[in-house]
Amino acid sequence: MEILKVIVFDLLASAPILVGVIALTGLILQKESVDKIISGTLKTIVGFLVFGVGSAAAVTALDSFQELFAKGFGLKGVLPLAEAVTALAQQQFGTTVSLVMLIGFLCNLLVAKFTPLKYIFLTGQHNLYLAALLTIMFKALGLGNTAIIIFGGIILGFCAALFPAIAQPYMRKVTGDDELAMGHYVTIGYALSGWIGSKVGKPEDSTENLNLPKWLTMFKDYVVGVSITMIIFFYIAAIAAGKESVEVLSGGVNWLVYPLFQGLSFAAALYVIITGVRLFLGEIVSAFVGISEKLIPNAKPALDCPVVFPFAPTATVIGFLSAYVGGLLCMVIMGALGSIVIIPVAVPYFFIGATAGVFGNATGGWKGCIAGSFVVGILIAVGPALIYPIMENIGLTGTSFPETDFNVVGLLIYYVGEFLKGIFN
Repeated sequence: MEILKVIVFDLLASAPILVGVIALTGLILQKESVDKIISGTLKTIVGFLVFGVGSAAAVTALDSFQELFAKGFGLKGVLPLAEAVTALAQQQFGTTVSLVMLIGFLCNLLVAKFTPLKYIFLTGQHNLYLAALLTIMFKALGLGNTAIIIFGGIILGFCAALFPAIAQPYMRKVTGDDELAMGHYVTIGYALSGWIGSKVGKPEDSTENLNLPKWLTMFKDYVVGVSITMIIFFYIAAIAAGKESVEVLSGGVNWLVYPLFQGLSFAAALYVIITGVRLFLGEIVSAFVGISEKLIPNAKPALDCPVVFPFAPTATVIGFLSAYVGGLLCMVIMGALGSIVIIPVAVPYFFIGATAGVFGNATGGWKGCIAGSFVVGILIAVGPALIYPIMENIGLTGTSFPETDFNVVGLLIYYVGEFLKGIFN
């Protein structure tokens, strides 16, 4: 079992290694030269690692923002973070989660091979999160480990092929071709954002073509736009938290200097993320031809959400802000109603809101970007609130899943399971 855990948690859950293996396999099947195989594989892995470095830096900066925001405005509630939920699930059901993920990955290959759903989900950590969700829901229904591993693995395999297909019509509008798929389990939200965009605006009015006032043209550069935006957010949170709280968090750095550097650090992180994406994209697409032609004809790689950021960098900023406004609105309403309060954690709101913004922009320009990401921002607040009581029943508290696909699948499994139990009992 220890070896199995190493394979699942250290290898299959590692997106860089997983994608590197795919690239290696594709290049070998294409009978490329040794130097091309080594070069293509290493560039793919390094590109993903560069992306990971940028993501980690972004998470660090946004965690600081979240802490300041919570202290400044006295917020307490549930934090929607898939990483936190999965960590709790691993502590209680580690072996079961690992086996669900392993069986699910194999099922994904079989589904892609023998059905029209020709998608291979390469975002390893998201499959790990889905394995945790499935284990939690089945545990809440009282199923044994063997049943959870079998049913969970099969469901994960189908989800890994099905959800990228849901977003693919809009993914084609984002990328301009049919080479890549979305491997991030918010595809219901992204597809909805694309649909909303088509109803409220026109793609010709893209965020990237905005006729901004001359003094605002600097925002067309995503590095500048993100820097200014995040610096403003950090100063609002810092002023609300107060000098003492800021300097405790900053380790003694002046409380008016700390927000400046944190905002700039986030902009640097985004630049690293996009650089990494561009690096591995050039390799993985060509390498994937080998698998597509030899093993799974017409298969498409489903990749993590930052893969779309370079197609509309301005939309990522607008999408994040719009989604965050939706999350803040939900937080206020939930607090007023006295229900579970979902605190809009900046990290998932950035990645999910930014991606939703790109999808909305692809079909409806800046209007679609704002409207689509705003609605998705509401969904990733309401969904965690709905599924949280189920998780709380088996002792998992304080956090929840923000991803729309997780919440839809989890709620369906639980309530269908409860219905069937009522019939057979």
